[in-house]
Amino acid sequence: MDENILHGIENDIEEILYSYIKAQSFTNTDKEKEAERFFLSCFSDEPYFKNTSGSYGTYAIENDALKRTVCYAFLKGTGKDTAVFIHHSDVVGVEDFKLLKDLAFSPDDLRKELLKIKDTLSEDARKDLSDDTFLFGRGVCDMKGGGAIQIALTKMYSRVESFHGNIVLLAVPDEENLSAGMRSAVKLLSEMKQKHDLDYRIMINSEPHQRKDFTQGIFSEGSVGKVMPFVYVRGFLAHAGKAFEGLNPLNVMSCIVRKTELNMDLSDVAVGEAAPPPTWLYLKDSKNTYDVSMPLAAKGCFSILTLNQTPQSILKKLKEICTESFEEVISHMNESYERFTVATNVQCRKLPWKSKVVNFSELCQEAEASYGSLFKDRYHERVNQLEHEYRKNEISVIDCNFELVDFVYGYIDDLSPRVVYGLIPPYYPNVSNLYFEILDEKVRSLSDQLSSYTLKEFNQEYTSEYFYTGISDLSYTSIQNSSQVLESLKCSMPLFGSFYDIPADSIEEISMPCINIGPWGKDFHKLTERVNKEDLYVRTPKIIHRAISIILDN
Repeated sequence: MDENILHGIENDIEEILYSYIKAQSFTNTDKEKEAERFFLSCFSDEPYFKNTSGSYGTYAIENDALKRTVCYAFLKGTGKDTAVFIHHSDVVGVEDFKLLKDLAFSPDDLRKELLKIKDTLSEDARKDLSDDTFLFGRGVCDMKGGGAIQIALTKMYSRVESFHGNIVLLAVPDEENLSAGMRSAVKLLSEMKQKHDLDYRIMINSEPHQRKDFTQGIFSEGSVGKVMPFVYVRGFLAHAGKAFEGLNPLNVMSCIVRKTELNMDLSDVAVGEAAPPPTWLYLKDSKNTYDVSMPLAAKGCFSILTLNQTPQSILKKLKEICTESFEEVISHMNESYERFTVATNVQCRKLPWKSKVVNFSELCQEAEASYGSLFKDRYHERVNQLEHEYRKNEISVIDCNFELVDFVYGYIDDLSPRVVYGLIPPYYPNVSNLYFEILDEKVRSLSDQLSSYTLKEFNQEYTSEYFYTGISDLSYTSIQNSSQVLESLKCSMPLFGSFYDIPADSIEEISMPCINIGPWGKDFHKLTERVNKEDLYVRTPKIIHRAISIILDN
C-alpha cells in the first residue's frame, strides 16, 4: 500500500488520543465503560463502518459484574488473510499524581504544572519534559497511545478501495487486572473466524516498548507468561512466653520468602533472554488485633514470569522449597531449644514438629475424606458466595483465595502445622513465534524487514526479542500443552472454574503468531508516564503500516 494514504495521520492520532484519555477508564471499575462509549463514537461517523452492518460493536464479557465488553471494528476486504490489532483500554489509578490528579488526563496542562516542579523529577524526566519530546499523562503511554494509532490506521484502511485482506481491531478492558477482556476476546475471534471464514495471519499489539539503549527501538515476537503461586502456612498457637510450645508460621513463611524472592533458579532463560526473577506481591499473618499469642497462620503470594516453564514445573519447585524451608526451621528450633534448656538447666527433649507440605487439592481431599458430601456442598456454597462478593467488588481475588483455604481448614481434623501451596489467578501462558513449528516466511522475517525499513526511513535502528517482558494480552494468542496446563490449574487453583477460567479451546482455535509494535514509552504507571512524540505520531504508525503491507500482500 502506498504510504500516501497515511498523509495527515499524525493529526488524527493526536485528536483520537486526547479524546481517548478523557475516558478515565480505571481498571476494574465502572469507568471502564467510558472507553467503550468513546470507541464506538470513533466509528459511528466513519462511512464504511456507518454503512456496513456488523462492522463494529461490542461483545459482552460473560458474568461480568461491571457489564464490560470487548469493543471491535471489522474491516472486511478481499480474501481470507486477516491481521488482528489489539490494545487494552483500561488504565491504572492516579493516586501518585497527588495535587495534579485533575490534570492527569490533560497532557498540555499537566506539562505546564510539571515544569513548575521539574526539579523534583528524575534527570531523565526533566530532560524529556524540557525538550518537549515526550507527551506526559496517564494512559498516553500505557496504552492509549498505541490504541489511538490502531484506531487511526483502521479508519484510514477503511477508505482504501479494494483493500486486500481483513482487519480486526479489538479494544479490551481489564488488562491491568485479570485480563477478563482478552479472555473473552479470543471467544469473539473464534466466532468471527468461523462466521467470516478468516485466516488469522498475525496479531499486532501496540504496548509501549522501553529502551535500554535510547537509540534502539524494540519489536517483541511474543510475551512472557505469568504464574502467581500462593503459600499458606498453618502454625501452632502458643503464648509468646512459651515460644517452644508452638510453631510460629511467620518463621516458616520468612524462610520460604527468602528462598524465592529474586531467586534466579526460578527464572527462565531462553535463546539468550531471561525473565525477571520472582518477587512477592502480598504477605500477611492471620491476626486482626494485637495479643501476646503468635499468629495461627501466615499467607502470601508472589509473581513468577515465565519464558518456557509450565505451572506444573513451577509447583514442583515450590513444593521442594517449602519442604526444605520447613525442615530448616524445625532444625533451627531444636537447636535453639537445646541451648535454652542448657541455659535454664532443664532436661532437653526433641520438639514434636514435623514437616508437612501439601497441594491445595490434597487439603480438599483430606477434608472430603472426613466430612464427605457435607464438605463438598458447603464448599461449593462458599465458592458461589465469594464469587458473588467479588463480582460486586466487595473482595479482592487474593482475599477470595485465602478465604477458601481458611474455609477448607475448618474441615481439617489434623491440627499439626503444615504448608499449603497452589496458584492464584491470573494465569498468563508464555507465547513466542519461536514456539511455532510451522511459521509463514513473511512472519518469520517480519522483524528483520521492519528493521531494514526503519533504518532506511528514519535512520533508526530496531532490534527484536522473543518475549515482551511487561506482561500483555498477547499471552492469549496461543497455548502449549493446554490439557496439562488446565489439569494443573484445576488441581492447584482454588478459584479455577466458574470464578476464573482459561478458554483453551478458543485459544487453540484462533492460535496465531504475534508481534508487539508500540511507541517508545517511559515510567509506566508513574506520575511521569510518558510517550515519545515522534514515535507516537510518525514512526510507529508507519512501521505498523509496513507490517500490514507485508503480511496482507498490499
